[in-house]
Amino acid sequence: RLFAHWEAVASTHRVSLPPDMAGPIAQMARHRQAREPVPYVSLSQHGKCEEAAYEERRYPAGKWACVTMGEPMYEQSISISFMKLMRYICKENSVGCYLGMTVPVLNEIHLTKEGTELEREVVTAYYLPGEFQQNPPVPMDPEIHITERAPLRVITRVFYGMTTEETILQEISLFWELLGPTDTVLRETFIVASYENPSIPQRRNEIWFICQA
Repeated sequence: RLFAHWEAVASTHRVSLPPDMAGPIAQMARHRQAREPVPYVSLSQHGKCEEAAYEERRYPAGKWACVTMGEPMYEQSISISFMKLMRYICKENSVGCYLGMTVPVLNEIHLTKEGTELEREVVTAYYLPGEFQQNPPVPMDPEIHITERAPLRVITRVFYGMTTEETILQEISLFWELLGPTDTVLRETFIVASYENPSIPQRRNEIWFICQA
């Protein structure tokens, strides 16, 4: 039943779910309560009507498993990449065991020069749990690369639901309105942070604006 549910979700992203994903899906479901947060320091929170409208954070340097995809649709790229990462997390790694899930999973996106649509290439990144930071297990999939990502300062805002090119562009636009004129953040590169797996309809996401170095 769980596999059928994921299969239905995958079809809405125009992706087919391979039968070999049944094992990783079951394993992820078994461990869904144990998710390690990616470490960060909250620098400031900015409220609006008693709610935190956005937050500034600093993330330390760390090792991430990354996949780059350039499918015709954003949802296809992140779905295929996440399936690859799930296999790596669950067993297809040099230690041959479940590594543990961390949140959020990051999707780095780029806007075209006109700023009206997303570039096709998306980098999906999974933060390696603390116990594997010093010695990351080697992926069996050659398309997964272990990367040391530099420290990152971001301004983040929460949104819920499906992440499509349309909803992401909408969230970026809303965030610009909220922030007002500023030259402290990048204008063409953004991050979509996902806190729940793609089978959850009203899942929590964040849009991250990246602060200039």
